[in-house]
Amino acid sequence: MDEAAEEEGLKRYWEARSHEMFPDEVDTPLDTPARIRFQRFRGLKSFRSSPWDPMENLPLDYSRIFQFQSFERTRRRILAEAAADEDGAMDGWYVTLHIIDVPFSVMASVQSGKPLVLVSLLPHEQKMSVMHLLVQRHPSNTEPIKSKEELVFHCGFRRFRASPIFSQHTTADKHKMERFLRPDAPTVVSVYAPITFPPTGVLLFKERNDGVQDLVATGSLLSCNPQRVVLKRIVLSGHPFKINRRSAVVRYMFFNREDIMWFKPVELRTKWGRRGHIKEALGTHGHMKCVFDNQLRSQDTVLMNLYKRVYPHWTYDPYVPPQLPWFKKEVTVEMDDLDME
Repeated sequence: MDEAAEEEGLKRYWEARSHEMFPDEVDTPLDTPARIRFQRFRGLKSFRSSPWDPMENLPLDYSRIFQFQSFERTRRRILAEAAADEDGAMDGWYVTLHIIDVPFSVMASVQSGKPLVLVSLLPHEQKMSVMHLLVQRHPSNTEPIKSKEELVFHCGFRRFRASPIFSQHTTADKHKMERFLRPDAPTVVSVYAPITFPPTGVLLFKERNDGVQDLVATGSLLSCNPQRVVLKRIVLSGHPFKINRRSAVVRYMFFNREDIMWFKPVELRTKWGRRGHIKEALGTHGHMKCVFDNQLRSQDTVLMNLYKRVYPHWTYDPYVPPQLPWFKKEVTVEMDDLDME
Protein backbone atom coordinates (compact mmCIF):
# COMPACT_ATOMS: atom_id res chain seq x y z
CA MET A 1 0.00 0.00 0.00
CA ASP A 2 1.28 3.45 -0.96
CA GLU A 3 0.83 5.59 2.16
CA ALA A 4 1.29 8.89 0.29
CA ALA A 5 -1.38 7.94 -2.25
CA GLU A 6 -3.73 6.78 0.51
CA GLU A 7 -3.26 10.06 2.39
CA GLU A 8 -3.87 12.09 -0.76
CA GLY A 9 -7.01 10.08 -1.55
CA LEU A 10 -8.32 10.56 1.99
CA LYS A 11 -7.70 14.31 1.78
CA ARG A 12 -9.58 14.51 -1.53
CA TYR A 13 -12.44 12.46 -0.09
CA TRP A 14 -12.85 14.78 2.90
CA GLU A 15 -12.74 17.82 0.62
CA ALA A 16 -15.55 16.33 -1.48
CA ARG A 17 -17.63 15.55 1.62
CA SER A 18 -17.07 19.04 3.02
CA HIS A 19 -18.07 20.59 -0.31
CA GLU A 20 -21.21 18.44 -0.39
CA MET A 21 -22.26 19.46 3.13
CA PHE A 22 -21.21 23.15 2.90
CA PRO A 23 -21.11 24.11 -0.80
CA ASP A 24 -18.43 26.69 -1.64
CA GLU A 25 -18.07 27.88 1.97
CA VAL A 26 -14.61 29.17 2.93
CA ASP A 27 -13.20 30.51 6.18
CA THR A 28 -12.16 34.13 6.40
CA PRO A 29 -8.42 34.21 7.18
CA LEU A 30 -7.33 35.70 10.49
CA ASP A 31 -3.82 36.74 9.43
CA THR A 32 -4.74 38.32 6.05
CA PRO A 33 -7.34 41.05 5.46
CA ALA A 34 -10.33 39.74 3.53
CA ARG A 35 -10.23 42.72 1.14
CA ILE A 36 -6.77 41.53 0.04
CA ARG A 37 -7.37 37.77 0.13
CA PHE A 38 -10.60 38.09 -1.94
CA GLN A 39 -9.72 41.20 -3.96
CA ARG A 40 -10.41 39.46 -7.29
CA PHE A 41 -13.95 38.51 -6.24
CA ARG A 42 -17.04 40.65 -6.62
CA GLY A 43 -20.67 40.48 -5.54
CA LEU A 44 -23.64 40.02 -7.88
CA LYS A 45 -27.16 41.22 -7.28
CA SER A 46 -28.47 38.25 -9.27
CA PHE A 47 -26.40 35.41 -10.67
CA ARG A 48 -28.91 34.96 -13.49
CA SER A 49 -29.51 38.56 -14.63
CA SER A 50 -26.52 40.62 -13.46
CA PRO A 51 -24.16 41.55 -16.34
CA TRP A 52 -20.62 40.23 -16.76
CA ASP A 53 -18.42 41.40 -19.64
CA PRO A 54 -16.92 38.29 -21.34
CA MET A 55 -14.03 40.37 -22.77
CA GLU A 56 -12.93 41.79 -19.40
CA ASN A 57 -9.43 41.01 -18.05
CA LEU A 58 -8.69 38.09 -20.37
CA PRO A 59 -5.58 36.00 -19.55
CA LEU A 60 -2.44 36.05 -21.68
CA ASP A 61 -3.20 32.55 -23.03
CA TYR A 62 -6.17 33.99 -24.95
CA SER A 63 -3.68 35.63 -27.34
CA ARG A 64 -2.63 32.13 -28.49
CA ILE A 65 -6.06 30.75 -29.38
CA PHE A 66 -8.47 31.07 -32.30
CA GLN A 67 -12.04 32.32 -31.94
CA PHE A 68 -14.91 31.85 -34.41
CA GLN A 69 -17.38 34.58 -35.15
CA SER A 70 -20.03 31.84 -35.34
CA PHE A 71 -18.81 28.33 -34.56
CA GLU A 72 -22.10 26.62 -35.51
CA ARG A 73 -22.30 28.31 -38.92
CA THR A 74 -18.66 27.48 -39.65
CA ARG A 75 -19.23 23.85 -38.61
CA ARG A 76 -22.22 23.43 -40.96
CA ARG A 77 -20.34 25.00 -43.88
CA ILE A 78 -17.17 22.93 -43.44
CA LEU A 79 -19.02 19.63 -42.98
CA ALA A 80 -21.21 20.37 -46.03
CA GLU A 81 -18.12 21.09 -48.15
CA ALA A 82 -16.44 17.90 -46.91
CA ALA A 83 -19.51 15.83 -47.77
CA ALA A 84 -19.73 17.32 -51.27
CA ASP A 85 -16.03 16.79 -52.01
CA GLU A 86 -15.70 13.73 -54.25
CA ASP A 87 -11.90 13.80 -54.55
CA GLY A 88 -9.82 11.16 -52.83
CA ALA A 89 -10.13 7.42 -52.28
CA MET A 90 -13.51 5.74 -52.05
CA ASP A 91 -14.57 3.13 -49.52
CA GLY A 92 -13.00 -0.28 -50.16
CA TRP A 93 -10.06 0.98 -52.26
CA TYR A 94 -6.49 -0.17 -51.62
CA VAL A 95 -4.13 2.78 -51.80
CA THR A 96 -0.37 3.35 -51.43
CA LEU A 97 0.81 6.39 -49.47
CA HIS A 98 4.25 7.98 -49.77
CA ILE A 99 5.08 10.04 -46.66
CA ILE A 100 8.20 12.20 -46.24
CA ASP A 101 9.88 13.55 -43.09
CA VAL A 102 8.51 10.83 -40.82
CA PRO A 103 9.83 11.14 -37.22
CA PHE A 104 11.90 8.28 -35.84
CA SER A 105 9.41 7.77 -32.97
CA VAL A 106 6.66 7.00 -35.49
CA MET A 107 8.87 4.54 -37.34
CA ALA A 108 9.72 2.77 -34.08
CA SER A 109 6.04 2.33 -33.26
CA VAL A 110 5.29 1.01 -36.75
CA GLN A 111 8.15 -1.46 -36.62
CA SER A 112 6.99 -2.80 -33.27
CA GLY A 113 3.78 -4.02 -34.88
CA LYS A 114 1.42 -1.26 -33.74
CA PRO A 115 -1.14 0.04 -36.27
CA LEU A 116 -0.53 3.46 -37.83
CA VAL A 117 -3.62 5.68 -38.10
CA LEU A 118 -3.67 8.48 -40.67
CA VAL A 119 -6.26 11.24 -40.36
CA SER A 120 -6.95 14.21 -42.62
CA LEU A 121 -7.76 17.49 -40.87
CA LEU A 122 -10.63 19.77 -41.73
CA PRO A 123 -10.03 23.54 -41.96
CA HIS A 124 -9.13 25.15 -38.58
CA GLU A 125 -8.53 21.78 -36.87
CA GLN A 126 -4.80 22.52 -36.52
CA LYS A 127 -5.53 25.60 -34.35
CA MET A 128 -5.94 25.81 -30.57
CA SER A 129 -8.99 27.16 -28.77
CA VAL A 130 -11.13 26.66 -25.65
CA MET A 131 -13.12 23.46 -26.14
CA HIS A 132 -16.15 22.55 -24.02
CA LEU A 133 -17.07 18.88 -23.54
CA LEU A 134 -20.35 17.64 -22.09
CA VAL A 135 -19.66 14.50 -20.05
CA GLN A 136 -21.39 12.23 -17.56
CA ARG A 137 -19.44 10.53 -14.80
CA HIS A 138 -19.07 6.79 -15.39
CA PRO A 139 -20.76 4.54 -12.80
CA SER A 140 -17.59 2.50 -12.32
CA ASN A 141 -15.70 5.54 -11.01
CA THR A 142 -16.15 6.19 -7.29
CA GLU A 143 -13.11 8.36 -6.45
CA PRO A 144 -13.60 12.16 -6.26
CA ILE A 145 -12.30 13.93 -9.38
CA LYS A 146 -11.24 17.48 -8.54
CA SER A 147 -11.24 20.40 -10.93
CA LYS A 148 -7.84 21.23 -12.52
CA GLU A 149 -6.70 17.63 -11.99
CA GLU A 150 -4.73 16.11 -14.85
CA LEU A 151 -6.81 13.76 -17.01
CA VAL A 152 -6.27 11.86 -20.25
CA PHE A 153 -8.66 12.84 -23.06
CA HIS A 154 -9.76 10.69 -25.99
CA CYS A 155 -11.53 13.28 -28.17
CA GLY A 156 -12.32 11.80 -31.57
CA PHE A 157 -9.04 10.62 -33.12
CA ARG A 158 -6.94 12.76 -30.72
CA ARG A 159 -5.40 11.71 -27.41
CA PHE A 160 -3.89 14.27 -25.07
CA ARG A 161 -3.40 15.19 -21.41
CA ALA A 162 -4.72 18.37 -19.80
CA SER A 163 -6.05 19.85 -16.54
CA PRO A 164 -9.65 20.99 -17.19
CA ILE A 165 -12.15 22.96 -15.15
CA PHE A 166 -15.73 21.79 -14.51
CA SER A 167 -18.91 23.87 -14.70
CA GLN A 168 -22.67 23.45 -14.72
CA HIS A 169 -24.54 22.78 -17.97
CA THR A 170 -27.15 25.56 -18.24
CA THR A 171 -28.61 27.86 -20.90
CA ALA A 172 -27.68 31.07 -19.06
CA ASP A 173 -24.88 33.47 -20.02
CA LYS A 174 -22.93 32.65 -16.82
CA HIS A 175 -22.10 29.20 -15.50
CA LYS A 176 -21.09 28.24 -11.99
CA MET A 177 -17.82 26.35 -11.59
CA GLU A 178 -17.95 22.90 -10.02
CA ARG A 179 -15.07 21.95 -7.70
CA PHE A 180 -15.66 18.22 -8.28
CA LEU A 181 -17.07 16.10 -11.10
CA ARG A 182 -20.68 15.50 -10.15
CA PRO A 183 -22.01 11.92 -10.35
CA ASP A 184 -25.70 12.91 -10.62
CA ALA A 185 -25.74 15.48 -13.43
CA PRO A 186 -24.01 16.23 -16.76
CA THR A 187 -20.96 18.44 -16.39
CA VAL A 188 -19.22 20.73 -18.88
CA VAL A 189 -15.44 20.23 -19.07
CA SER A 190 -13.48 23.24 -20.41
CA VAL A 191 -9.90 22.83 -21.66
CA TYR A 192 -7.39 24.30 -24.10
CA ALA A 193 -7.25 21.82 -26.98
CA PRO A 194 -7.08 21.64 -30.79
CA ILE A 195 -10.31 22.58 -32.54
CA THR A 196 -12.56 19.65 -33.38
CA PHE A 197 -16.00 19.79 -34.94
CA PRO A 198 -18.94 17.88 -33.40
CA PRO A 199 -20.40 15.31 -33.36
CA THR A 200 -17.37 13.79 -31.64
CA GLY A 201 -17.27 11.23 -28.84
CA VAL A 202 -15.20 11.93 -25.73
CA LEU A 203 -13.66 9.60 -23.13
CA LEU A 204 -11.93 10.84 -19.96
CA PHE A 205 -9.37 8.68 -18.16
CA LYS A 206 -7.37 9.15 -14.98
CA GLU A 207 -3.89 7.65 -14.95
CA ARG A 208 -2.75 5.76 -11.86
CA ASN A 209 0.78 5.81 -10.50
CA ASP A 210 1.43 2.41 -12.10
CA GLY A 211 0.39 3.66 -15.57
CA VAL A 212 -3.04 2.04 -15.73
CA GLN A 213 -5.79 4.39 -16.95
CA ASP A 214 -9.23 4.23 -15.32
CA LEU A 215 -12.32 5.43 -17.18
CA VAL A 216 -13.74 8.51 -15.43
CA ALA A 217 -16.44 9.97 -17.71
CA THR A 218 -17.98 9.67 -21.16
CA GLY A 219 -19.71 12.23 -23.33
CA SER A 220 -19.45 14.30 -26.49
CA LEU A 221 -18.04 17.57 -27.76
CA LEU A 222 -20.33 20.52 -26.92
CA SER A 223 -18.87 23.66 -28.51
CA CYS A 224 -15.84 25.87 -29.08
CA ASN A 225 -16.49 29.16 -27.31
CA PRO A 226 -13.74 31.16 -25.52
CA GLN A 227 -16.37 33.68 -24.37
CA ARG A 228 -18.22 31.17 -22.19
CA VAL A 229 -18.16 32.74 -18.71
CA VAL A 230 -17.36 30.30 -15.87
CA LEU A 231 -17.61 31.85 -12.39
CA LYS A 232 -16.10 30.48 -9.21
CA ARG A 233 -18.24 31.14 -6.15
CA ILE A 234 -17.10 31.42 -2.55
CA VAL A 235 -19.43 31.85 0.43
CA LEU A 236 -18.41 33.77 3.55
CA SER A 237 -20.46 32.87 6.62
CA GLY A 238 -21.27 34.71 9.84
CA HIS A 239 -23.47 34.07 12.87
CA PRO A 240 -26.08 36.29 14.56
CA PHE A 241 -24.87 37.57 17.91
CA LYS A 242 -27.82 39.78 18.94
CA ILE A 243 -31.21 39.84 17.20
CA ASN A 244 -33.60 42.80 17.46
CA ARG A 245 -36.59 42.39 15.14
CA ARG A 246 -35.31 43.02 11.57
CA SER A 247 -31.80 44.05 12.61
CA ALA A 248 -29.07 41.82 13.99
CA VAL A 249 -25.45 42.01 15.06
CA VAL A 250 -23.37 39.52 13.05
CA ARG A 251 -19.87 38.29 13.91
CA TYR A 252 -17.20 35.89 12.61
CA MET A 253 -17.68 36.92 8.95
CA PHE A 254 -14.94 39.57 9.15
CA PHE A 255 -12.39 40.42 11.82
CA ASN A 256 -11.65 44.12 11.27
CA ARG A 257 -13.55 47.30 10.47
CA GLU A 258 -11.89 47.97 7.09
CA ASP A 259 -13.08 44.63 5.65
CA ILE A 260 -16.68 45.39 6.67
CA MET A 261 -16.61 48.77 4.92
CA TRP A 262 -15.03 47.19 1.82
CA PHE A 263 -17.76 44.53 1.42
CA LYS A 264 -20.62 46.76 2.61
CA PRO A 265 -22.29 47.09 -0.87
CA VAL A 266 -22.60 43.28 -1.27
CA GLU A 267 -26.02 41.79 -0.49
CA LEU A 268 -26.43 39.28 2.35
CA ARG A 269 -28.62 36.19 2.50
CA THR A 270 -29.31 33.49 5.07
CA LYS A 271 -29.84 29.74 4.90
CA TRP A 272 -33.48 30.29 5.92
CA GLY A 273 -34.17 32.58 2.96
CA ARG A 274 -33.78 36.04 4.51
CA ARG A 275 -32.12 38.85 2.53
CA GLY A 276 -30.43 41.97 3.83
CA HIS A 277 -27.41 44.27 3.78
CA ILE A 278 -24.70 45.63 6.05
CA LYS A 279 -25.73 48.86 7.77
CA GLU A 280 -22.63 49.78 9.78
CA ALA A 281 -19.56 48.39 11.53
CA LEU A 282 -19.55 48.10 15.31
CA GLY A 283 -16.19 48.48 17.01
CA THR A 284 -12.90 47.26 15.52
CA HIS A 285 -13.14 43.46 15.93
CA GLY A 286 -15.44 42.54 13.03
CA HIS A 287 -18.91 42.96 14.53
CA MET A 288 -21.43 44.56 12.16
CA LYS A 289 -25.04 45.65 12.27
CA CYS A 290 -27.16 44.18 9.47
CA VAL A 291 -30.77 44.79 8.40
CA PHE A 292 -32.92 42.03 6.86
CA ASP A 293 -36.35 41.77 5.24
CA ASN A 294 -37.68 39.78 8.21
CA GLN A 295 -36.61 38.75 11.69
CA LEU A 296 -33.78 36.22 11.91
CA ARG A 297 -33.78 33.02 13.89
CA SER A 298 -31.03 32.34 16.38
CA GLN A 299 -29.97 29.13 14.58
CA ASP A 300 -29.76 30.87 11.18
CA THR A 301 -26.48 31.56 9.33
CA VAL A 302 -25.67 34.76 7.44
CA LEU A 303 -23.97 34.24 4.06
CA MET A 304 -22.26 36.45 1.48
CA ASN A 305 -21.71 35.20 -2.10
CA LEU A 306 -18.64 36.38 -4.02
CA TYR A 307 -17.67 35.49 -7.60
CA LYS A 308 -14.68 35.63 -9.93
CA ARG A 309 -14.15 34.35 -13.46
CA VAL A 310 -11.86 31.35 -13.88
CA TYR A 311 -10.06 29.98 -16.92
CA PRO A 312 -8.46 26.60 -17.67
CA HIS A 313 -4.68 26.32 -17.37
CA TRP A 314 -2.60 25.79 -20.51
CA THR A 315 -1.50 22.26 -19.70
CA TYR A 316 -2.15 20.66 -23.09
CA ASP A 317 0.27 17.78 -23.70
CA PRO A 318 -0.17 15.79 -26.94
CA TYR A 319 2.12 13.01 -25.72
CA VAL A 320 0.25 10.25 -23.91
CA PRO A 321 2.16 7.09 -22.96
CA PRO A 322 0.75 3.81 -24.28
CA GLN A 323 -2.11 2.53 -22.19
CA LEU A 324 -1.32 -0.51 -20.09
CA PRO A 325 -3.81 -3.39 -20.01
CA TRP A 326 -6.46 -2.89 -17.35
CA PHE A 327 -6.75 -5.44 -14.57
CA LYS A 328 -9.16 -5.79 -11.70
CA LYS A 329 -7.71 -5.73 -8.22
CA GLU A 330 -8.98 -8.71 -6.27
CA VAL A 331 -8.25 -9.45 -2.63
CA THR A 332 -8.52 -13.06 -1.52
CA VAL A 333 -9.17 -13.87 2.11
CA GLU A 334 -8.49 -17.29 3.56
CA MET A 335 -11.39 -18.98 5.33
CA ASP A 336 -9.24 -19.59 8.41
CA ASP A 337 -8.71 -15.84 8.82
CA LEU A 338 -12.45 -15.07 9.07
CA ASP A 339 -13.93 -14.59 12.49
CA MET A 340 -17.28 -16.37 12.32
CA GLU A 341 -19.85 -15.49 14.96
